[in-house]
Amino acid sequence: MKYIETPIKGAYIIELEPFRDSRGLFARTFCKKEFQKIGHNKEFVQFNHSLTLQKGTIRGMHYQVPPSSEIKLIRCVRGNVYDVIIDVRSGSSTFLKYLAVELNEDNMKMIYVPEGFAHGFQTLENNTQMIYHHTQFYNPENERGIRFDDPAIAVNWPLEPLNVTEKDKNYPLIDNNFKGIKI
Repeated sequence: MKYIETPIKGAYIIELEPFRDSRGLFARTFCKKEFQKIGHNKEFVQFNHSLTLQKGTIRGMHYQVPPSSEIKLIRCVRGNVYDVIIDVRSGSSTFLKYLAVELNEDNMKMIYVPEGFAHGFQTLENNTQMIYHHTQFYNPENERGIRFDDPAIAVNWPLEPLNVTEKDKNYPLIDNNFKGIKI
């Protein structure tokens, strides 16, 4: 695996290094010893798999507040997504900045999302499937979100946003009172 630092401290794009032969390929997606090189020392406690049927669908932008803040490892295993993370760490030099990366079954990239980030994506193909690894159990009482179309963030979604849940459409817009979360 190659760990590529991003302009947002603590977030990494991870490129898999598959072994290919006549049978196909094999790639390691996690190794505790290798992840320690980037400072990862927490256990992944929950794995999730999503299927999104319609191209253009947006899921997000979700995060959990302490004590449920979590690290996520995200990978697209079928289809293609425009994956977005937003830094909501109070006091961070990149507070409210976002990073976007295309994840798909062909490039086999993953994104390592530190605690204190909102996460979401837009599908670029129908029937897209994602795998998420989490270091905390989902806690609905500690879930928060940022509106996908918040002008304070101004994510440049590649397609017209479609099929956004009412919950995701109705998160409050960021204002001067939003201080982020302490990690």
